[in-house]
Amino acid sequence: MWLAALSMLAPPLPAHYALPILDLAFETERQVVVDREANQYLGHVSTLLLPDGKTILAVYPKGHGKGAIIYRRSTDGGLTWSPRLGVPENWATSLETPTIYRLIGPDGKARIVLFSGLQPIRSAVSEDDGLTWSPLRPAGTWGGIVAMGDVQRLADGTYAAWFHDDGRFFEPKPQPVERIKVYQSLSHDGGLTWAAPTLLFQHETADLCEPGVVRSPDGRRLAMLLRENTRRQNGFISFSDDEARTWSTPRPMPAALTGDRHTLRYAPDGRLVAVFRDMALQSVTWGDFVAWVGTFDDLVAGREGQYRVRLGDNKEGADCGYPGLEVLPDGTFVATTYGHWTAGQPPYIVSFRFTLAELDARLARAQP
Repeated sequence: MWLAALSMLAPPLPAHYALPILDLAFETERQVVVDREANQYLGHVSTLLLPDGKTILAVYPKGHGKGAIIYRRSTDGGLTWSPRLGVPENWATSLETPTIYRLIGPDGKARIVLFSGLQPIRSAVSEDDGLTWSPLRPAGTWGGIVAMGDVQRLADGTYAAWFHDDGRFFEPKPQPVERIKVYQSLSHDGGLTWAAPTLLFQHETADLCEPGVVRSPDGRRLAMLLRENTRRQNGFISFSDDEARTWSTPRPMPAALTGDRHTLRYAPDGRLVAVFRDMALQSVTWGDFVAWVGTFDDLVAGREGQYRVRLGDNKEGADCGYPGLEVLPDGTFVATTYGHWTAGQPPYIVSFRFTLAELDARLARAQP
């Protein structure tokens, strides 16, 4: 695997952006409370839409980035949610943010795989679309943070997964904290086993982490959006044109895409939507839950995109985000995340619903 030589090749991009902003944060009719518990922190959500186009699974920790994994299910596209469902006993030992994916093996069988990070990264498997689950088991001797932050199927049926670590968890014995490294691991059996990770990136001046990956509409290119954790630069982006065998040197993104834990999905009309925690340095929605609307070509060209949307008004610092994002058959986006949605109260889980058609119309009405 090729390791990019990461140095700043061009001056940093501006820390501000000129995109139009739509504000939906106070439109409570768009919001569905997924879970809330008095005096309890509920955070960091991952969701999965099943092939029926209406069943959504949600997993999240009972705590800030760690704690017993809570599991809920919606059978109507996120309008209503089940009670907390039973899970294997050792899911209570999770020490990190869970993530969840539906992966197809060489035998054609679909399995849902849930990951829980730190040392070691562990996974649990369901072979019946989330009705029953295995306990968490080590994926290897290696560990990492926000595992697996994203997973994509490659052209030959292999799955690639990405995560990061800063030296504390990758090896069984903690190492001194250093610049954050981004790793890639491959699975050739539909997510049941994973190869030892390969180092992708370690930047000289930035801490790159929390990779979110999307494939181009023509299927030929992968783009990886990265959080910048020193908080002194914009987010970064890298591309692969050979099915994740090599990646370009990460370069800064526009401020409009600067944030944490990007989750990306395509709208029916081919445009691209990313949701994330806004961390653009001069943003009027800094620390809130936002959506970006643009195209894959905007990512390639380094353009700002079409517009931004504030979905959730986070009332305590920048403690929100880590979202799931699903697109229903009718084009409705369901963005599910945690945040301090009520002042003075612990964060809880909310879904935000929107379509690009209604956002486009609103933007048109707002133009002079």
